[in-house]
Amino acid sequence: MTETLTLATRGSDLALRQAESVRDALSTRRRDVDVRRVQTRGDRISDELIHRLGRTGAFVRALDEEVLSGDADLAVHSLKDVPTEDAGDLVISGVPERAPAGDVVVHPEGLGIEELPSGAVVGTGSLRRTAQIKAERPDLEVAPLRGNVDTRIEKLLAPGLQMEHERRLIAAGELQAEDSPEDGDPAAGDEADESFDRTVEEWFDDLSDIQRSAMERRVETEYDAIVLAEAGLRRSELFYEVPTTRLQREEFVPAAGQGAIAVMATDPDVVETVRSAVDHPRTRIATTVERTVLETLNGGCIAPIGVSALVQGEYVHTRVRVLSTDGTEEVADVRDLPIESHAQAAEAFADELADRGAAELIDRAREEADTEPSVSTGGAESVMRGSEEGDDA
Repeated sequence: MTETLTLATRGSDLALRQAESVRDALSTRRRDVDVRRVQTRGDRISDELIHRLGRTGAFVRALDEEVLSGDADLAVHSLKDVPTEDAGDLVISGVPERAPAGDVVVHPEGLGIEELPSGAVVGTGSLRRTAQIKAERPDLEVAPLRGNVDTRIEKLLAPGLQMEHERRLIAAGELQAEDSPEDGDPAAGDEADESFDRTVEEWFDDLSDIQRSAMERRVETEYDAIVLAEAGLRRSELFYEVPTTRLQREEFVPAAGQGAIAVMATDPDVVETVRSAVDHPRTRIATTVERTVLETLNGGCIAPIGVSALVQGEYVHTRVRVLSTDGTEEVADVRDLPIESHAQAAEAFADELADRGAAELIDRAREEADTEPSVSTGGAESVMRGSEEGDDA
């Protein structure tokens, strides 16, 4: 008899791809896995930054409730969205092998963060990324950015593509320039004098799918560049669709759990099934260190905290960076933690950082968050711990 497991996931393209990778790993001739799409609280609040969405996990709670109620056997999350607090009967039963954990800059011409001109507008919805950008380039402007990975890219590309389209239409005589020569300005017809190697139709036909979608998008903020998780771009199969530049991990320390997937379950048999089929020991150890540091510091996305761990032989190479929200102050360190006691060593490392001033930075960030208007959603109205930016892997 064939066993069937039901897997709960968000309905975004990235979430579905992550869920399908787990489904494929679990599916056998004797086991089917059904994928169920669930709308989460974070999906319903589209215009607010993630760090103001509530402490229970805006992109997590609805999926976990499916498991707790028995309507699903599993829930799949981006691990960085999963709160570090005790989840009761829920267990992180599987952590598959991690994708690249770092951040990348996306710029239409492939410029890196150090190459952007002073005053350039960089989009992100992450407190951590905002502080790290300000610390590295205080002359840049950081603007809020929300949406799925493809939506964020479309918001970046839209203004430039729409302007280019308009120029080509004017040159082809299919559109009247706003400041035409009839208005008395002899230079106003310059755009009409432009020549292009291809027709408007040929140019449009050469655009990628995401560029065509961007052509239809209207944006309020024009971004010069945006910062995203490399894992989200790769899993969405968009990494090679846009010019990207990796950010140095020493300064741009990723969020705890970034690039990893968490599979949640309650039933002991299901937990064991998932663990044996998808759990990746090195990823499990590294993310345990990261989440232990985050939990011990008690910061979550209340404060800009980057935690990155990598298993290297008998040690876990761990880098932590805690910043003030404006990026002007920080407490940071690197430590090789013994693998045989990685969780306890991570807790001790975090305690040391707290004593060196990290706790003060986090307390200040919490006070700043408490002064911001809360998002009324019928539940807790506070900042959540665990998620950094939602659908970004």
